[in-house]
Amino acid sequence: MIAINSLSKEKNITKGYVQGACCSPGLWNIQFNTLLKLQYTKHTKVVAFADDILIMIKAETVGEAENIANVEMEKILNWAKDNKIRFNEEKSKAMVMTRRK
Repeated sequence: MIAINSLSKEKNITKGYVQGACCSPGLWNIQFNTLLKLQYTKHTKVVAFADDILIMIKAETVGEAENIANVEMEKILNWAKDNKIRFNEEKSKAMVMTRRK
């Protein structure tokens, strides 16, 4: 537990990382690294930048991509639950990219 004292107001931090603290990025990288090392399918590539994650899925059809995405998202949601992390659903987006015209 970390206690933060700002202008005589003290707050106990019981989870997460203090924004702006010198050790926050390192601690986040250690935890986030376990997400990147989950066993994803061969059709999936996961890339992280700061506290954002990009999940790329390659498939022959949109339906196949959707099925793979559902399997991968279940892994990620389980990881988040185990690590007491919540994702902001309002900021989460999906995009289909294709070579078809």
